[in-house]
Amino acid sequence: MRATLGVLVLAVVGILVWAVMGISQGVTRDPRPSPGAGSSPPAAQLPRVPWEGGPAYYDRFPATKAAGWTNPAFFPVGVWYESVTSQDDVNKDREAGINTYVELTESSDMALIRKNGMFAIPGKPLNGYGQETVAWLITDEADMWAGAGGDGWTGNFPGQGALCIPDDPHKERCGYTVMKTLKDRLPKDGRPHYANYGKGVMIWQNDRQAGRFVNDYTDLVSLDVYWYTSYYACLDAQNSLRMPADSCRRAANYGMLIDRQRRLDAMDGRRQPIYAFVEAGQPAAEDKRRIEPAEVKGAVMNSLIHEARGIVYFNHSFGGPCQSQHVLRDACGAHTRPAVIEVNKQIKELAPVLNTQSLQYDFGRGVDTMLKAYDGSYYLFAMPSRSGKPGAYTFTLPRGLAPGQVEVLFENRSVPVDGSGRFTDTFEAESSYHVYKIRA
Repeated sequence: MRATLGVLVLAVVGILVWAVMGISQGVTRDPRPSPGAGSSPPAAQLPRVPWEGGPAYYDRFPATKAAGWTNPAFFPVGVWYESVTSQDDVNKDREAGINTYVELTESSDMALIRKNGMFAIPGKPLNGYGQETVAWLITDEADMWAGAGGDGWTGNFPGQGALCIPDDPHKERCGYTVMKTLKDRLPKDGRPHYANYGKGVMIWQNDRQAGRFVNDYTDLVSLDVYWYTSYYACLDAQNSLRMPADSCRRAANYGMLIDRQRRLDAMDGRRQPIYAFVEAGQPAAEDKRRIEPAEVKGAVMNSLIHEARGIVYFNHSFGGPCQSQHVLRDACGAHTRPAVIEVNKQIKELAPVLNTQSLQYDFGRGVDTMLKAYDGSYYLFAMPSRSGKPGAYTFTLPRGLAPGQVEVLFENRSVPVDGSGRFTDTFEAESSYHVYKIRA
């Protein structure tokens, strides 16, 4: 999950490309003046955001259909590259709210995963695999280590020698060949194909280059940039995204990753579920800090607000005083595990809501919001945006909604609504969020 020296040099080239071409980073939720309820349709007539179809998307693949991923009460919550060899492993993961393993060690017991009703997305068929294997992982971060291009590939991975043909460690350009080659090696059994990308797609490449990675190989896709912890992510963001240094470590930047992918994904007219990656520890040796509990929850929630269809936790810490490849199981994760458990419980409870198509409605400046309708009620998810600050915000509900109060889920409180359909609430930090239930 970390860039090589060659990739770092490539970043400099990418920065120049971005500067010259002026490519947008897909930030679709910049604050705008609130239109007010009077200038929008009634709540029942609001337009819907574009989407891939929610749980119905998985109906087209026999493996995900058989696994029950079409159930609106199911929401994928994964962990990256685990080893599952005992019932205790599974128990700890289930307690943390995990239901899916994204990549596994070869020693993992697939029958044990299957017996416990868990799911797997491995990079190749593992011994004893069966119905628990719902998809295939093509590879991780080929956009970074192989670059955007269709030159020949030596078959090597980072650290194994020359990568592309011809060999130029300062200008890798065989990522498309890598993706096609590795996808062709996987079983042709109707299972969907998944890939995770990194700073190549997010920062270094223009829309045409990054769009090929997002659209040409996958049925499920994700992008990892660890804003809260990564030293190099913040450095790249300052140089290429013109992001102020003090604006990097924000929950709203995780939603920006989803926006970037959604915009690229729409380019070919075929949408797919986009998953979010959130770190649970201190991923890289050069990182200066670990992620804090409130930041974990905020990063997850902002990703969901920006229409993420799954969450994957990076559970490895290669930096800091406590290093581990099982952060959500051992003492190194004691700091963040309770927060992961808490937000995953919220996801599980809200899954039927999250799995509906969102409504388009502008709640105004400084906040990222998502509005959904489910089972006779409306649900408003809200938190500070990339430009927003902690503090009080006033929300004007769509026409047709006139409750005397809104319930704040998971907080055991309600907020009064005035006669104009407005209510005010406070967000203590940039990572704070609230979920409001509005009875129609």
